[in-house]
Amino acid sequence: MRKIRIDFCDFGSNVSKTDNFLYRILSERFELELCDQADYLIYASHGHEHRMHSSTRIFFSGESAPPDYRECDYSITCRKVDDPRHLQLPFYVLYGDAKEIQKSGEDPGAILASKTKFCSFVVRSHNPRLNRNRLDFFQRLSRYKRVDSGGEFMNNIGGPVQGYSRGKIDFLRAYKFNIAFENKSAPGYTTEKIFEPMSARCMPIYWGNPSISEEFDTGSFLNYHDFPSEEALIEKIIELDRDDAMYLKLLQRPYFYNDQPNLFFSRQRLLDFFERIFTTPIAPASFRRTSFFFGRWIPVKRHHPHPLGVQSTFPK
Repeated sequence: MRKIRIDFCDFGSNVSKTDNFLYRILSERFELELCDQADYLIYASHGHEHRMHSSTRIFFSGESAPPDYRECDYSITCRKVDDPRHLQLPFYVLYGDAKEIQKSGEDPGAILASKTKFCSFVVRSHNPRLNRNRLDFFQRLSRYKRVDSGGEFMNNIGGPVQGYSRGKIDFLRAYKFNIAFENKSAPGYTTEKIFEPMSARCMPIYWGNPSISEEFDTGSFLNYHDFPSEEALIEKIIELDRDDAMYLKLLQRPYFYNDQPNLFFSRQRLLDFFERIFTTPIAPASFRRTSFFFGRWIPVKRHHPHPLGVQSTFPK
């Protein structure tokens, strides 16, 4: 296997450099050497350490912010970006295997029999500017029946659900519905909010990515964007709650088209993108700048040789 000198930064203190989603997948095709002065840097948005690196920078994010190619050379985010330097990868891909949400061989009747509660809502925080609609929707649906809020926000079950994503999935298994609203609505921005209820066979009431039909069959869950109004959506939820036959019909429908994983779960696709990065010589973003600001990054960057052998415009 080809040896790749690589490093990770700005992922937060809880993310290990050698035990993370990208490191594990890259190790399937490449021999990775983790080092401080790497040829390739994969960085996230939780810090500024990436500015101290003059290597080829690959920006990785599951959030909705688009990549900034003044700082990075390539990007892997959930956003739809029409640029060959970008690879779209929805954040839910990091949360489990596609097999978890395939429905082949299931007994929908047994699943419905296990649903002893109406609806769930698990949210950690609230931003009135970006997603007030999920609080409003929670309150409106609660007028029909109690909606259990298991997150830190609006908690009404005696405390937040423990165990991170796996704990949330276990919590959702008893519910017929889950209010699965993203933090904001943006093309391509799809997170674990929809994957977790799918894994629990708890029907998502989804709001967020307006292009969600490109990733999942919207006939298998309740997609806010498919309804003419919020009133119409709530009426549909009530109808399904009262009609087991109608609920079962929706429950039987695969989340994936033809029950086959969408292209975003393809490890081959991700590895081929990195193959192109690792075999394409470029002048990294840090060397393409026309001007520099004096600051604490300069002493670090000036000691990194240009990877293409080109003289840096950095002032000596």
